[in-house]
Amino acid sequence: MQKTDRERAIALAGIFQATALVRDVAYKGQVAEADFAVCLQSIMCLDAPDVESVYGGLSGLRRGLTLLADELRTPREMELARYTVNLLVLERKLSADRALLQRMREGIGAIAGRLDHFALTHENIVAALAELYSQTISKLTPRIMVNGDPAHLNRSENADRIRALLLAGIRSAVLWRQAGGGRLTLLLRRNALLREARRLLGSLPH
Repeated sequence: MQKTDRERAIALAGIFQATALVRDVAYKGQVAEADFAVCLQSIMCLDAPDVESVYGGLSGLRRGLTLLADELRTPREMELARYTVNLLVLERKLSADRALLQRMREGIGAIAGRLDHFALTHENIVAALAELYSQTISKLTPRIMVNGDPAHLNRSENADRIRALLLAGIRSAVLWRQAGGGRLTLLLRRNALLREARRLLGSLPH
């Protein structure tokens, strides 16, 4: 995988899209189906030639790229920033635990086998991804505490969506690290990443 600002910006956009959808589910009890599908697809795509291919192209990351550009220019979304930082910390811990990584890879492979019978966003697939998150990432610290409306958070299908999206956030965090992203990259490469996010947005069809 290339280690360029382009690859890193795409991976960050994936994290931002996943965390934004977590917030949508937590506060509104709903999610944009197409954006949700892109996040879930990224989990299933373990072997891809480049970062863009993991998301099936850039067009499905419009929301994430928009949020990324906005936040790099003028940070406002403190809640999304907290989720993002926690995901990056958890990914580093996951990458250091080979047994847990293997368990996750096997789990994703088993879930992928069900796609012959269920659509990617079907509740059975989402519930399986949520269970995989609970069995793996939830064992690590810090545990991500999601804020929201209890009326939505207490519904099992929404809890499953949130865990599946956090798993997608971890997948994008893996891509961020593989593309050369690290603790200081956001600080040292902020302007370069902003330029790249804007360029990528500009390349999308209106």
